[in-house]
Amino acid sequence: MAFSRTSPLILFFACSLFLHGTLGEIICEDLPTDVCSFSIASSGKRCLLENYATKDGKVAYQCRTSEVVVARMAEYIETDQCVSACGVDRNSVGISSDALLEPQFTTKLCSPSCYRNCPNIVDLYFNLAAGEGVFLPDLCDKVKTNPHRAMIELVSNGAAPGPISSELSSDFSASASAPAPAPASF
Repeated sequence: MAFSRTSPLILFFACSLFLHGTLGEIICEDLPTDVCSFSIASSGKRCLLENYATKDGKVAYQCRTSEVVVARMAEYIETDQCVSACGVDRNSVGISSDALLEPQFTTKLCSPSCYRNCPNIVDLYFNLAAGEGVFLPDLCDKVKTNPHRAMIELVSNGAAPGPISSELSSDFSASASAPAPAPASF
């Protein structure tokens, strides 16, 4: 008798899982490549476009799930308006902070039409900038007043030594002092 009571419940639960998977769930690997970049899966992870060589030697593209989790957003495909306003390219492969070094891109990213209206793209580049030791709101303020200076500061932030090189230099300086540099001849 207990089996007959739980059977409909189990059947309902199984059907609801099936329907959830077919109605509206975003899975990066199922997305077309032309909307993959700047999309967020139902799991909250960012989708990224990857390329690979086919058997006949041609380059093909596929959408993959990255390990980058977006804290406050899921099941999202970026709009064409935001792609245009922010100056991003849906055909970009991978996720990289390199675009922040391009003044034209940073100007579009920091423009009110992007910065105020496209939280997904701004969040992505906020985190990429933070990984480079840069606070995006400060960079945007500098881009508005002096774009050339902002790019110089951004490039200079990327030259920080890693932990191993700083250990080596501190070990070296503790064990021996370096000779003074030779005077320059004029």
